[in-house]
Amino acid sequence: MSARDVTAVVVTFDSAHALPECLGALAADGVPALVVDNASTDDTVTIAEGQGARVVRNARNLGYGRANNIGVRAVGTEFALIVNPDCVVDRGAVAALVDAARRYPDAAFFAPRIVEPSGRVFYQPRSLLATSLTNPGGRLVLPEGEACAPFFSGACFLIRRDVFLKLGGFDENIFLFYEDDDLCRRVADSGSALIYVPQAVVRHGRGRSSGDKPGRIFTSRWHQAWSRAYVSRKYGLPNPAPGMAAVNGLKAVAASLTFRRKLIERYAGSAAGAWAAMRGRKAF
Repeated sequence: MSARDVTAVVVTFDSAHALPECLGALAADGVPALVVDNASTDDTVTIAEGQGARVVRNARNLGYGRANNIGVRAVGTEFALIVNPDCVVDRGAVAALVDAARRYPDAAFFAPRIVEPSGRVFYQPRSLLATSLTNPGGRLVLPEGEACAPFFSGACFLIRRDVFLKLGGFDENIFLFYEDDDLCRRVADSGSALIYVPQAVVRHGRGRSSGDKPGRIFTSRWHQAWSRAYVSRKYGLPNPAPGMAAVNGLKAVAASLTFRRKLIERYAGSAAGAWAAMRGRKAF
C-alpha cells in the first residue's frame, strides 16, 4: 500500500477531544487524512492542521453524508477510507483493507473489525434496508473470517472512490443516521459485494465524535427518527413515524417527571423527529 492508494476522510464537528488519537493513528500507519469540518466551535481545526491533515472548512454544519461527499470528491486516490473521529485504526489495518480490495475486484466496500472500549466486537446484526440475511431476531454471530454481508457500520470502511462517486455518495437528503445503511443498500443493488475484513482492526469510541452539550441528544434523536422514516419511505417499507411519535411522546412526558435532561431530550427528540417526518419536513 502506498499513499497513492488511499486517503482517509474524517468528518468532524466539535471533535477536538477525539481527533488527536484518530489522526495520530492514521499518520503512524502512513495514511494521509483529509478533515472536513462542519463548523466546529472548539479547537478541532487547529488540531487537525497541527497534525498535518488537509482541512476543508464548511461554513455551517452540513451533516455527515454531505461532508463526506465533499471529502471524497476532494481526494484523488483510488480508495477512500471513511473514518469517524472517535475511531483509531490499528497499525496495518488500512493495508489489510486495501489488500482485500486487490483480492476481491468485484467488491467495492470493505469493513474492518470494529472493537469497542469494552473489548466487544461491534458487528451490525441486522439492517432495516437489508434484502438478504435480514436476521429479524437480531442475533449476533461474528463471521470466522472474511465474509460477504449486505450491510456494515459506517463508523469506518474502505470504498472504491469511483464506485462511491458513481452511486452519488451518501444520500444528501439525510443529515445523520441511516446514511450508511442506505449506501450499503445501493452498493449491493449495483452488483458490487461488501466484504468483512476481520484482520483489519479499528477501535471505536462510540458516541465520542462530538462533545456533550445541552440539546445535542435531542438533535441526534430527532435526526435518527427522521432518517428512519425517510429511508423507510424511500424503499417502500412501512412508515414507522406514527408509532415512533406516539410511543416516544408518551415516554417524553414520563421522563419529564424525572427532571433528567438527557432522558427528556432522548424521547422528546425522537418524538419530534418522527412528527416532523409525518409533516413532510426536510432534515436541513
